[in-house]
Amino acid sequence: VNPPNDQVPDHPSDVDSAVERLTDGTDGAEPTTAGILVWAYVAGRQLDAWLADALTETGLSTSDYGALAGVAFTGDRSMTAGDLARWVVQTSGGTTKTLQRLVNRGLVRRVADPHDGRRTIVQPTAAGSRTARSVAAGLVDRLDRDLDGLDADSRDRLLAALRDLSVKLTGDDTAGPPPAG
Repeated sequence: VNPPNDQVPDHPSDVDSAVERLTDGTDGAEPTTAGILVWAYVAGRQLDAWLADALTETGLSTSDYGALAGVAFTGDRSMTAGDLARWVVQTSGGTTKTLQRLVNRGLVRRVADPHDGRRTIVQPTAAGSRTARSVAAGLVDRLDRDLDGLDADSRDRLLAALRDLSVKLTGDDTAGPPPAG
């Protein structure tokens, strides 16, 4: 997804200039931390637009795919709607709407938690698992092509930095969504 030409910043110089102005206007702001804030914001928005564009043909929104992938790739873990909301960083109301869209499409189902009758577990259907795998493969292939200029070491460093940022922001060093039950 490309914004109109008059809205495209002169990357990276415009962003770097914004970071400089941010640190100039604050007492004791750490320039590196300000850079992380601004660049993470910009990259996050760009990634969301990239993902929305990449998902266009699937008919899934970024929220729908994030939830479907969260449910489909949990392995042996079970997920409640609350677990999923934390996984996809969405409000409980937003997660409820997202799940209903996925249920309506036959991609996930809600089942009673066998260990706690008050809770509901979200599981992928066979079609949901196939869709999640197929879409993930296409997304990874596309991102691999789009990151063509980054060598393996740069990709490893980027992955580690993104994981570290996520862990620091959430205070959670788990490898995935918390297990239900």
